[in-house]
Amino acid sequence: MFLAFIRYDMKKSKYFLLLLLFVPVLFFVGCDEKTKAKNFYEIDAKYSESEQTLSCNQKTTYHNNSENALSFVSFFLYPNAFLKENNAVSNSYKEKAYPNGESYGNITFQKIQIENCDCEYTFGENKNVVRVNLKEKLFPTEQICIEFDYVVSLANINHRLGYGENCVNFGGFFPIACVYENGFVENQFANNGDPFYSETADFEVKITYPNDFVLASSGVQTKFEDHTLCKAENVRDFCFVLSKNFSVIQKEIDGVEINYFFYDDEKAEKHLETAAKAVTDFSQMFGDYPYKQLSVVKTGFCFGGMEYPNLVMISDDAREDFVDYVIVHEIAHQWWYSLVGNNEFSESFVDESLTEYSTLLFFEKENQYGLSYDSLVENAAESYKNFVKIYTKIQGSVDQRMDRNLLDFNTEPEYVHCVYTKGVLMYDCLRQILKDKTFFRCLKNYFNDYKFKIAKRENLIESFSKSANRNLKPFFDSWLDGKVVVE
Repeated sequence: MFLAFIRYDMKKSKYFLLLLLFVPVLFFVGCDEKTKAKNFYEIDAKYSESEQTLSCNQKTTYHNNSENALSFVSFFLYPNAFLKENNAVSNSYKEKAYPNGESYGNITFQKIQIENCDCEYTFGENKNVVRVNLKEKLFPTEQICIEFDYVVSLANINHRLGYGENCVNFGGFFPIACVYENGFVENQFANNGDPFYSETADFEVKITYPNDFVLASSGVQTKFEDHTLCKAENVRDFCFVLSKNFSVIQKEIDGVEINYFFYDDEKAEKHLETAAKAVTDFSQMFGDYPYKQLSVVKTGFCFGGMEYPNLVMISDDAREDFVDYVIVHEIAHQWWYSLVGNNEFSESFVDESLTEYSTLLFFEKENQYGLSYDSLVENAAESYKNFVKIYTKIQGSVDQRMDRNLLDFNTEPEYVHCVYTKGVLMYDCLRQILKDKTFFRCLKNYFNDYKFKIAKRENLIESFSKSANRNLKPFFDSWLDGKVVVE
């Protein structure tokens, strides 16, 4: 998610690093990871405009790719982030999020079944997950079909999930299987950043909605008289947006259909062109975009934008001089989050830092936007220095670690500066050290090593080290653990 990019007067900056020793070393990355069977989500969703609910029947074919026998399966429940007690929005964004006053939503289950028999289930703390108890152990390589009937009640909120003046957003509307790592990873909700973590899966989603709405979605759509069927293969999540006010323009580039869904946008053609250029440039820089379509969707959203596979949300409240930047940032997430996955709750820097830096790479190549790479880096350095200065003056010190879970960031500015802004400085510094040929080889190889997989801190470091033929662990550790001083 793109939150903010704070600009200050441009001044030269230097990086003062710990003494780093770069030693040639070989790593072997990802080649021994076994091929995992993908989960399959079949969802029949019916939207009620009068009740602002989404009623769903969901059949999830879950594969046990672990080495352990499972007695239950955990599913993350993002709709419950909008329960009153879970405080989905920080105080600084409440006015934008709730134009009509605070509003709440949730997910309620009518039944959960396996083989037509009711299951026992329990909820996690804050109802962040539902744990479905299995009647028999699910052994490694086995699969099971779990059926859910549930209703999502939508908050009146400009957020990933909820209804606003112009659009209804359905990000994270369904129970999604938690990733298993010697136990299910059950992330908490957070009003900073994105508390998401999932593996690639296949989706077949039938969406029924009033015929005066226009639908934007992940995957490829097939429209029928009374519903639309969306199929998305090998994606990490599924999202859709409905609006009565959408206009749609399209452009095909290298076999990919780029769609721009919008209202009240005099520069719609320009924004579509920006999206097309981003797909082209990032495909060349990192590796091909492997899907048939990508939708850029203007919608009510209290932050700048939000990424989903094949679909990105762009806030209708974004400043006009900032819209192209948000579009590029969110499309960069198609490579860093959607294709190369990571735990966005515990290691948000893995995708966000590289996504923000990739945005600068776009504007370095596409100089017609008037945003020079050098100026953007200088702005980031000045912004970060001001952040450290102000926080030190107020608090006496500032935690400069990039590698923290979302709940360990005390404020939103701290999260933005340590993950986004400092991430730009880290990758710019690495590029200066490695030089362009090696640096861009690292990016391409990292993408190829981990596309459709999960990457963690150690995986990113090992992949870059292997491609650079030197030990980059001291470099990354110094930045991620807060030891680098920016002056």
